[in-house]
Amino acid sequence: MKPSFKPFIIPIFIPHSGCPHQCIFCNQRAITGTSGAIPTANKINSIIYKFLGYKGKNRSRTEVSFFGGNFLGLAPDRIQRLLDQVASFVESKKIDGIRFSTRPDTIDEDRLNLISPYPVSTIELGVQSMDDRVLKQANRGHISEHTIHAVSLLKQKKYQIGLQMMTGLPGDSEALCLDSARQIIDLKPDFVRIYPTLVIAGSKLADLYKKGKYQPLSIEECVAQLKRLYLIFQENRINVIRMGLQASDELDDPSTVLAGPYHPALGHMVFSKIFLDSAIKKIRKKTSSNNSVTLTVHPKSLSRMQGLNKKNIDTLKQMFDIQCLSLATDASLGSSDIVVV
Repeated sequence: MKPSFKPFIIPIFIPHSGCPHQCIFCNQRAITGTSGAIPTANKINSIIYKFLGYKGKNRSRTEVSFFGGNFLGLAPDRIQRLLDQVASFVESKKIDGIRFSTRPDTIDEDRLNLISPYPVSTIELGVQSMDDRVLKQANRGHISEHTIHAVSLLKQKKYQIGLQMMTGLPGDSEALCLDSARQIIDLKPDFVRIYPTLVIAGSKLADLYKKGKYQPLSIEECVAQLKRLYLIFQENRINVIRMGLQASDELDDPSTVLAGPYHPALGHMVFSKIFLDSAIKKIRKKTSSNNSVTLTVHPKSLSRMQGLNKKNIDTLKQMFDIQCLSLATDASLGSSDIVVV
């Protein structure tokens, strides 16, 4: 049975563990602030109990997730040891399942048979791009066909499938990125994550950036591209569960991210742009005077309609010469609805 979305996630980081390649953009140790060593049994127990203490009452499902490495690229005995330990928490009903991220080229019958006795519910694949030239420049070490084959095998085994893609990779373009999204849609994953390429200290991409051979997307370019990707996935009923890296002390340290579209509220900025575009279209269709305008949205969408620092409000006032623009909420509206009067 496939779990519902938005479970309570307990993250366990295994930075770069199991990865046979050093991707051009990667320095997981800098991103996570942890060493490359796989956490000990005591450390894993400590993490799980710590996060269980944070769990809210409204989260019906709890999962442990192995992040930051190539889980099925680990040695089989390590995979089993990690799964054995976490599975004991499932058996004692403290958590409900296990999930992990791995490379597409680690999905094969032998590895899936290895994990089949364990309560693994969700497997995420680091796809990054469906363009083989982009993958080669990123030194991924796999091609798009690996992703297609991996998804087919995972669907046969009834796993929930998440696909991770990136924007702004070397050799990539908006057109290629949108084409990757369309190919991902054809694979019908349960959800996707979208990460912009950042120039991380200690990565090979950092060397290219310092030599002037790579230029990352600006925040504005990134938001525009993420907006288009989000809308394409939404139109095809594929959940986008994250846009941008999770904010952390490590990423907020200016010595970690040398360049690129990092912002702790990047996803919010994308949704705010979507709301702004929608409001502009609706106001243009408004037949009465624009001297006074009221925008009504769902209560949970109020901050998205306002934009960061109420930027959307300022933009609309200036664009349409609105003297009085007010916001209202209505819980009966859909989360993306805007009513203009």
